[in-house]
Amino acid sequence: MTAKLAFLHDPPLARVKLEQVDGQSRTDRVYRQMRDRLMRGVFRPHQRLRIKELSQAFGTSETPVREAIFQLIRDGAVEAKTHSYFRVRKLSVAEYLELREIRLLLEPQAARRALENLTETEIGQLEHHHENLIAAERAHNYETAVRVNFDFHFGLYRQSRMPALIAILENLWIQHGPMLNHLYPNGHPTYDNEHQHLSILRALRRHDVDALCWAVREDMIQGGRKFVAHLQELERREMEGGQ
Repeated sequence: MTAKLAFLHDPPLARVKLEQVDGQSRTDRVYRQMRDRLMRGVFRPHQRLRIKELSQAFGTSETPVREAIFQLIRDGAVEAKTHSYFRVRKLSVAEYLELREIRLLLEPQAARRALENLTETEIGQLEHHHENLIAAERAHNYETAVRVNFDFHFGLYRQSRMPALIAILENLWIQHGPMLNHLYPNGHPTYDNEHQHLSILRALRRHDVDALCWAVREDMIQGGRKFVAHLQELERREMEGGQ
């Protein structure tokens, strides 16, 4: 019970690992770090983003932080609320499924193109990320599990060497990433047979394009069944509570 509650509790912004920024383009550096932490699920849905706390963590003035927040609002990852505060946007189930439908088209394409560029060493690194994921799940270290799952997927997709495609996927994941805080333990991925990450790794080593694209899609569909059901249940409770 303690592990479950700890994972669901918003971490204080002071505990979020942010690197101080200096020199030129402070806004861009803040923005990129915020995007990275959103994709990795470091920030939770509806987590309040306090400009003063963030500026202290980044070691900069409030202006570049505020400018970065406004960029993230335009990206659809953050929302401005009344009384001048900001929070991470929480997707509805319909919004989540719409983004997943787009990901089902684009992520297999990124994997397909990555297959042309991956070396055995890089495949071994993906295997290492998967092993870390399984170890984190077994230890109920759910925060780490979410982070290394990101490392696995983008360690693959970024090898596509298609900057425009990766930018689109990152824009989807800055909205998707925070939702993964609801993945464990109630939406824990399950599969009909083996873990689809293993199917992905096998397809990469066999250079089997069709099997690779299938495994990427099934990782989302099979692995996400309990997650979607859990999100639907959470949304139902929220609607009943608001009546």
